[in-house]
Amino acid sequence: MAKRSAGLVMYRRPEDQLEVFLVHPGGPYWAKKDLGAWSISKGEYLEGELPLEAARREFQEETGFAAQGDFLELGAVQQAGGKAVSAWAFEGDCDPSKLVSNRCQIEWPPRSGRLIEIPEVDRGAWFSIAEAKKRILNSQAPFLEKLSHLLSRPETPGG
Repeated sequence: MAKRSAGLVMYRRPEDQLEVFLVHPGGPYWAKKDLGAWSISKGEYLEGELPLEAARREFQEETGFAAQGDFLELGAVQQAGGKAVSAWAFEGDCDPSKLVSNRCQIEWPPRSGRLIEIPEVDRGAWFSIAEAKKRILNSQAPFLEKLSHLLSRPETPGG
């Protein structure tokens, strides 16, 4: 079975300009990568686990911030490696300098047998949608499009 992940996009609207909070993966492989390297906060979930609950858990583990409020479904994408990623968005705010990520072990260099401990996420930042599209993994860009579309729809009277 293909691996499955679930993730969250936190957004805010200072001065009516949509911004999203993205995270940068930790570790030596990603250390010097910027454009096309950022991601939504996400992680794998197990059979029987609700994807949205996994997304909320992963967001807190990777950032140290709680995900609360109403969640907008953004659909799913398939990443280049074959992993299916489902995502939701929620409105919130945070100070990126206060991000605290959990840690994990990876083999580095690859196939060396040597394990090192790294933060899953080494930093987070707020970006305008235009800037986020340059920074996010290409396969996750549709989440930004969907969020922009959902938030640009006019409110319907009585609903």
